[in-house]
This record gives sequence, C-alpha cells and structure tokens, in this order.
Amino acid sequence: MGIFDKLKSIITKKETAKVKEAKEEVELYDKGLEKTRDEFISKLSLLGMKYTKVNEEYFEELENILIMADIGVKTVFSFMERLRDRVKKENISDTDYLKEVIVDELFIIYVNNESLSDKINMQSDGPTVILMVGVNGVGKTTTIAKLAYKYKNMGKKVMLIAGDTFRAGAVPQLNEWAERTESLFYGKENTDPAGVIYDGLEIAKKENADIVLIDTAGRLQNKVNLMKELEKINKVIGKIIPNAPHETLLVIDAATGQNGIMQAKSFKEITDITGIVLTKLDGTAKGGIVLAIKEEVNIPVKFIGLGEKMTDLETFDIENYIYGLFKDMV
Repeated sequence: MGIFDKLKSIITKKETAKVKEAKEEVELYDKGLEKTRDEFISKLSLLGMKYTKVNEEYFEELENILIMADIGVKTVFSFMERLRDRVKKENISDTDYLKEVIVDELFIIYVNNESLSDKINMQSDGPTVILMVGVNGVGKTTTIAKLAYKYKNMGKKVMLIAGDTFRAGAVPQLNEWAERTESLFYGKENTDPAGVIYDGLEIAKKENADIVLIDTAGRLQNKVNLMKELEKINKVIGKIIPNAPHETLLVIDAATGQNGIMQAKSFKEITDITGIVLTKLDGTAKGGIVLAIKEEVNIPVKFIGLGEKMTDLETFDIENYIYGLFKDMV
C-alpha cells in the first residue's frame, strides 16, 4: 500500500475512531499545520491547474514551492532528483497523479528505511533523565513545563532542575512552572550549573522521581565554552545516574526555518543530541522544516508544539504530520 492510500486509510480510521484521544491528536495536527498546508497545498493545486502534463517548467515551479515551504534547498534538490527519476521510470505525465507521488516521496524522505526512534528512552529502574538544550527565546522553558505536565498526567513523579543559573529570572521562572505542574524543583541562581544539577539529581533519587527534566543555558555565541559546560554537566549526570542523560533534546523554534537547521548542526557538533522538539509549528507556514531536519541533520523530531496550551505539545507522528500537510489533497 502506497503512502497516499495509507493516508486515506488513516483519515478513515482516525476520523471515525471512537477513541477520543486519537481523534484529538489528529485534530491538533490538522489545526497546527493549517498555515503550512494553506500556503503549500494552494500553490500545489494551482500548479496542477496550470500544467496538466509534467514538463520541466512544472518541475522548476514545484522546486520553488518546496523551497518556500522551508523543506531546505539540499533536501529539495535530492527530492527533485528522485522525483524526476521516478517520473521517467514510471512514465508519469499526469500532474494530478503526480501529486500522489509527491506525497509518497516526501514520506520516504523522512522514513528512508531507517529506524530513527521518535520514542523517549524511558528507564524501568530509577529516574529517566532528560537534558534540554537550545538557544534562548525558542520556548525551552515552556517546553519543559509542557513535558512536565504531560508526564504528570501519565502518573509520573516529575522533577525540574534549573541548570540555566546565570540568566536573570530563569531559575524563578522554572520554579513557578514546577509549582503549576505540581513537580519537584531544585535550583540556585548565579552558581555553577553542574553543581546545581548534581545536588538536584541526589534529591531526585531520594524522592524516587520517575522523570527529571534539566534546563540548561542557551548561549551559542561561544561554542567552546558551551561545549565545556555541557561536557561537565554530562559527566556529573553520569556520575550520579549511570548511562544518563537518557535523552538530550534540542528545542528549535519552527518559525526560524533554516536558522533552526543551523542551530541543530551547531549543537550536534558540541553534544550528543538524541531528539528535536519543534516549537511554534502552528504559527508558521514553514512546516517543511520537519523534513529538512531529518534529511540534513539526521536527528529524529520527538515532540512538536502545535499551540500555546499545556496540552499542545504532541509526540511526533510522521503519518499524522503528512496527513496534516496533505489532507486537502486526499
């Protein structure tokens, strides 16, 4: 079954499902990707009306549409090469049918027969430690709060540790989120982040926390200093809890587009990133960044922010994402 037929099946299943949670999740993707879909699909539909047959002019305009959706130049070029090859091999001339092939190929870009896990590496014994990194202003602290809320609602005992110790207001801000999400908290201002994290993890062990979410500084201007700080933090975490951190999640603002890709590349150079959290995806028409990140950085997207409410942070699902982008074409 091709992805296009699979999408129809997903829509049928999920829109008629009696399971409220599954339906709400689909609706979140639907609403959250509305801006990208409106921009992308309307242009794709106009292209199909302008050209009834596939030709080089069609390919050139399609290439521009994909780049504008912020899928990324490198990703678009490799995608177009595969698309041209498939059109030639399958002798495709109808632009209407080609839309199905486009959906299929975009899905293949993300999956690509690889087993990149979008699941969190949960520990059965002791706390699961999740280190949160990212530049200031991307929504890192709010994302930590949303994750805390998510795990609390799953019945987990959550602790937040404020490792961003020197930024004015960062520690009290995280403390406030801990109170609002009924999570444990540890933090001190204007002191060594590694020391704070050490003490916080000792408390987390004593309190039998299930999930520990650690905030870190968002300075990327001096990569050498940040790398040293993160190396020290990682050593401290591993000393208290062997094999931790179990996840290092990089938070990126989807609206920054290609700048977000550069952030991912920079952070990948200085620490081991296991997953991406894409925030503010609902507020941008650059939803194609999901595909660009996978293709250019090869790190799985684990969560996406599709709204401002505490419940609007979703575990990433490639099928729901493709559905959210292309449902108007199905």
